[in-house]
Amino acid sequence: MATRRIAAGSVIAAVCAVSLAGCATAPRQEAAPAPRKPKPAQAPKSVVRLIGDGSTAYTGAQPHLPRPERLRPGQKPPQFVVFSWDGAGEDSQKLFSHFRKVAKENRATMTYFLSGVYMLPEDKRDLYRPPQHSPGRSDIGFNDRRGIAATVRQLRLAWLEGNEIGTHFNGHFCGSGGGVGEWSVKEWKDEITQAKQFVKTWKTNAGMRNAPPLPFDYDKELIGARTPCLEGRRNFIRAAGDLGFRYDTSGVNDQVWPGRKRGLWDLSMQLVPFPGHSYEQLSMDYNFMVNQSGTDTQGNPAKHDFWGDQMRDGLLRGFHRAYNGNRAPLIIGNHFESWNGGTYMRAVEEVIEAVCTKEEVRCVSFRQLADWLDAQDPRTVARLRTLKVGEAPRQGWASFLAGRPAPAPRGAPGTSGAPATPGAKG
Repeated sequence: MATRRIAAGSVIAAVCAVSLAGCATAPRQEAAPAPRKPKPAQAPKSVVRLIGDGSTAYTGAQPHLPRPERLRPGQKPPQFVVFSWDGAGEDSQKLFSHFRKVAKENRATMTYFLSGVYMLPEDKRDLYRPPQHSPGRSDIGFNDRRGIAATVRQLRLAWLEGNEIGTHFNGHFCGSGGGVGEWSVKEWKDEITQAKQFVKTWKTNAGMRNAPPLPFDYDKELIGARTPCLEGRRNFIRAAGDLGFRYDTSGVNDQVWPGRKRGLWDLSMQLVPFPGHSYEQLSMDYNFMVNQSGTDTQGNPAKHDFWGDQMRDGLLRGFHRAYNGNRAPLIIGNHFESWNGGTYMRAVEEVIEAVCTKEEVRCVSFRQLADWLDAQDPRTVARLRTLKVGEAPRQGWASFLAGRPAPAPRGAPGTSGAPATPGAKG
């Protein structure tokens, strides 16, 4: 899509006013006394390139994105933890803004999977043409202009803080009768295109042409997703690979190191201990709820605290199993919902506070995890994948990963042939 280039003084000032990103305009220069005429003031080098109708913009490299580093021979891998949010949006509960604050306080970044219809007002619903459904149909509804403005603000601030904006697609159709599990590759591509388009045209659709843009090019920002209800993965992966995605997190796996499927990193949801039960539980708030109160989202209030503790303790057991074992990344999925009195939101917050500031732990987005995996010697990743759930190397990490690494391919993240990403060193 065509872009428009404009001077920084107009748009950057508007973006900074709402983003609290620490931007500043160039200081005024006064000519020093000299016999010759002073040179004219130079235009600022920084610019914002508006994209399309100005709903999004290119503003440079993402701030606070750590540069991935290749493991040295014998070096123990860090413990990665990914907290992610399905259908991310800001409503009256203000959970998006709350967890942004929690993340900053605990040195964490996260992935927010935005539902495209949250950028589309109800009166424009017919713009959405879901596969196998009539125009304007959505199982999660649409938004209003106040909700769109609030969500855009959180997306803007989240990205400027180093978080990732992924997609949870649009209408959230599950099950039979046109659910995502029945969609073809072509239908998935159409759904992805529409999800992108609603983000790239929110100002026009919501009638907010004077609002500041989202500070990223969504065509480049969007590199991964989680499908609704973890359905339709087979054809989605085919579509995503053709469209340049780098990872998928729509599967179910044990706590082991990830590999690739059809060229995408398989960063699946994981099975973690379920305290009080002999079976394991998917590392997502919704699944804990279903195994506690069924489909009743506001079950017995007397059990709310217990259920929240059960989820918290299950995730922590999964964390310690990996941290003291194979160091496989821990993948956790959530929703901005107050199910069972908000007990799962409390549980997730307590897990963030317990693990993200620990030594050798990195709470990161899926983008950052994929960057790190790309930067590694493929033989190192293959070696890590031989470790089973909770299995630490018998002879220690120094011996287990002591092999001489292969040279990194030119241009791989974290190598001398790739551009450094500004921000803290990973």
